[in-house]
Amino acid sequence: MSRAETDEHSDFPEGTGKPASGAFRAAGYLCLDDLVGVPASELRKLHGVGPKALEVVQAALEQTGRSLG
Repeated sequence: MSRAETDEHSDFPEGTGKPASGAFRAAGYLCLDDLVGVPASELRKLHGVGPKALEVVQAALEQTGRSLG
């Protein structure tokens, strides 16, 4: 894995997974902050985003008082 791949993946919480991180990025969500307020139902439609990724993202957002939509 190149440094660029590692750095890009780190824009989302550890445990999000490479497929989900790639799907978020392809949909225009470039970091965790971009996911604030986005409905989980919309994110589930992205190929590569599953329940585990959504749980990891939601938990990370909740640590700072934020959440998915």
